[in-house]
Amino acid sequence: MAEITTNSRVARVDMTPMVDLGFLLITFFMFTTVFSKPFIMKLNMPDKNGKPPIMKESNTLTLILGKDDKIFWHQKNADALNISLLSEINYGLELRKLIFQKRKEAKIIENFTVIIKPSDDSNYKNMVDALDEMKITNQDIYMLADITPKEKQVYEAKIKP
Repeated sequence: MAEITTNSRVARVDMTPMVDLGFLLITFFMFTTVFSKPFIMKLNMPDKNGKPPIMKESNTLTLILGKDDKIFWHQKNADALNISLLSEINYGLELRKLIFQKRKEAKIIENFTVIIKPSDDSNYKNMVDALDEMKITNQDIYMLADITPKEKQVYEAKIKP
């Protein structure tokens, strides 16, 4: 009986067109994608030749950023501060209303300053939320400062259960 021989070749797939197609797709999507532009918040700096603003208690609002997304405020000198003068408020609409109200009550509205003091318990989100409120309320004069030891003592006494 005669033997039948078959040529058994291994079929190969040429991947060159697939690689070309992959690079074409990558190029297409890179050219058609709109890259997001970074949002940069404007930093207002005082004039070099101008006088520093008058910092009186009635012209300032001090915000102390606390833990668990709590925010406290006062309008007193740090030495005269006590637990009853440190009030808690919520972010958002309540904080906006407070800023508008205190700005309206300020003796010199142009020099009204919001002082933002993050505590060690606050997080980055709290700082961003406070800065967003400055932008929303068009509060141009604000500053970031360290919490004083007296304020820290009153804050810690306030949050104790």
